[in-house]
Amino acid sequence: MNPADIPNIEAMLQLWMLGMIRPGAAFLAAPVFGATNVPVQLRLVIALAVGVPAVASSGMTLPPEGIVSVPGFLFVTGEVMIGLAIGFVLQMGMAAALIGGEAISNAMGLGFAAMVDPMSGQMNTAVGRFLSMLATALFLAADGHLLLIEIIVDSYSALPPGAAFPSFKAIGGLLSFASLMFAAGLTIALPVGFVLILVQIIMGVIGRSAPALNLFAVGIPATLLAGVILLAIGTPVMAEAIAHILSDALDAARTLAAG
Repeated sequence: MNPADIPNIEAMLQLWMLGMIRPGAAFLAAPVFGATNVPVQLRLVIALAVGVPAVASSGMTLPPEGIVSVPGFLFVTGEVMIGLAIGFVLQMGMAAALIGGEAISNAMGLGFAAMVDPMSGQMNTAVGRFLSMLATALFLAADGHLLLIEIIVDSYSALPPGAAFPSFKAIGGLLSFASLMFAAGLTIALPVGFVLILVQIIMGVIGRSAPALNLFAVGIPATLLAGVILLAIGTPVMAEAIAHILSDALDAARTLAAG
C-alpha cells in the first residue's frame, strides 16, 4: 500500500473533535439533553454522531496555523458561541413554564413547597416542577429534540466553521426573545393566577366583614382547594400556551442558526 493513501489519522481526529464542539455546546445548554441526570458520555456520543456528518457536509478544514493559535482559538470560540446560543434559546422557552409555575405557586401559598428539579438540580416549587415536566413532555412529543438536531446540522450551511459568529440582527432577536420569556410565563399562569387573586380578594372582603373569622384557618385551605381545581381545569389551556412558546423558541433558534 502506498503510504500516501493512508489517511492522516491525527488530522481526522482533530476534525471530529472540532465538529463535536457546536452540537456539544448546544446539548449542554438545551433542555432534556442538558439535564444533570443525562450522562456526559451519552452527550459526547450524540455530539459525535451529529458532528461527524456535519463536518463531512460542510467541508470543514483545520486552521493552517493549527488549533493552538489565535485563529484556532477564534475557531473554537465561534463554535462554542453559536452552539450555546442555539441551546440557550430553547432553554429560555422551557423556563417560561417554570416562571408560570412559580407565579401560580406564590398565588396559591405554595411558595414554600419546594422540590429538587432533576433537570437542573435546583430547588423549584411543586407547581413549577409540574409545568416544567409538562413542557418537557410537550417538547419531546413535538419531536423538539429531533428539530434541535436538524437546526444544528443546518447551521453549518449558514454559519460554516471558522465564520460561526452570528450577526447583530440575530443577537438582537435573541435578546428580544429573552425579554418575551417573562411575559410568556405570566401568560401561562394567567388562567389560574387571575382566579386565585379573585379568591384572595373575596377572602379579604370576608375578613373585613367578619373580623372574628380566622382567615388562616379558612383562607389558606380555600385557596389551595381552588388552586388544585383550577390547575385540573386549566392544564389544557396552559399546555397550549407552553406549546406555543416552545414553537416560538424553535423558530428563534432556527433564525439564529440561519445567521
